[in-house]
Amino acid sequence: MEIEGIRRSRGVLSAKDVKERLTRWKGNPILSPSGNSWENMQTFNPGAVLLDGQVHILYRAIGEDWVSRIGYASSKDGFNINERLPYPVYEHRWPSPFSSANVDEEYFSGGGAFGVEDPRLVKMKGENRVYMTYTFYDGRSIGIMLTAISVDDLLEKRWDWKNPILLSPPDQPHKNWVLFPEKIEGKYVILHTLNPDIGISYLDSFDELGPIQSYYRPVPRDTWDRFVRGAAAPPIRTDLGWLLLYHATGEDGYYKVGAMILDIDDPTKMLYRSRTPLLGPKEHYEFSGFKPGVTYVTGAVVKDSTLLLYYGAADTYVCVAYTNLDELLDYLTK
Repeated sequence: MEIEGIRRSRGVLSAKDVKERLTRWKGNPILSPSGNSWENMQTFNPGAVLLDGQVHILYRAIGEDWVSRIGYASSKDGFNINERLPYPVYEHRWPSPFSSANVDEEYFSGGGAFGVEDPRLVKMKGENRVYMTYTFYDGRSIGIMLTAISVDDLLEKRWDWKNPILLSPPDQPHKNWVLFPEKIEGKYVILHTLNPDIGISYLDSFDELGPIQSYYRPVPRDTWDRFVRGAAAPPIRTDLGWLLLYHATGEDGYYKVGAMILDIDDPTKMLYRSRTPLLGPKEHYEFSGFKPGVTYVTGAVVKDSTLLLYYGAADTYVCVAYTNLDELLDYLTK
């Protein structure tokens, strides 16, 4: 069924038929597993936030104990890494919020046996605070958690994180939730599903928060994004609306990146959608890793009119791709 007001492609496209809209940086990958025991297996799925002209990257890392932790790196130009800390900056040290198992093997991701997965970062407008949503896995159950750190503490590398809170229902598996970087009508906004419809929750605060009810049911489509998996990076405000990057898989099973524009006042309304994938696996570092055929965006910033997308490649490396923001928006509306 065609949805009024949404432009989209039809038909299944192969990689050779697609002209990608993003340019990979020639220096990819920008982060690889190091000799540190906590990150010597995999470094991938990075969150990113722009503060004082510098890109701060928090990435998922897995070491020899198979625990997922969060590492830190930064870049002045968005491409070259200027600093990388030798220790994890966030670990889950609190009791598990889950009372029973809620997952089976189809939800396992990235090889981790426990810990903090796939951070997404937003600097909240009007607040001196960076929020981080992430997936927590305790070995039996998986869900979405939220923590925060002050901008000053992040810049000074004082890793004084707020105690995390569970956003998703404890008896259900959830992934790929993103927080909007500003309030809408005075409320915090969380996007928690894209299938079968766009699911949005509005919150007055994060105090005494109960689980957000969310429902995910993948509905196959006769398009390149046959199975829409979920949001990629947090939404970005543009003149057209909210730019939302998302993950999707086609008949080949590879993880590709698409984009949509959501209404600025009512983000449950989709205005435009990419006709082809913006990015999909083709380089050697996107196939040579723990999970071949994955380009998994979890961070995006706009720096000097350039949209920088930070993504995990093959569940093993951190990479960056880029494009002019205005050119991308023009493509989405044609």
